[in-house]
Amino acid sequence: MNILEISKVLSNQVRIDILDWLKTPENNFPKQTNVPDFSDGVCVCHIQEKTGLSQSTVSHYLGLMHRVNLVIPTRHGKWTYYKRNEEMIQHYINTLKKEL
Repeated sequence: MNILEISKVLSNQVRIDILDWLKTPENNFPKQTNVPDFSDGVCVCHIQEKTGLSQSTVSHYLGLMHRVNLVIPTRHGKWTYYKRNEEMIQHYINTLKKEL
């Protein structure tokens, strides 16, 4: 884990908001029609809608978060769903506590 790279990804309020929303997706996103629940995450289209940003910007943000393992993507047909990688987030927090 590269703590500096993760910190860079988290240096954007929208990316922090996305991670916060994904913590309790059932409270932050509408019911999804293509999947029965949020176990595989939230469709990019719903994340994009909530941010109010372009699809390309949201995809870029999610790509950055995926590269440092903060989120886990799952494909369902042509749609990609994202959920938090709780193990990596906890590891990052523990590393910060230890090093700072």
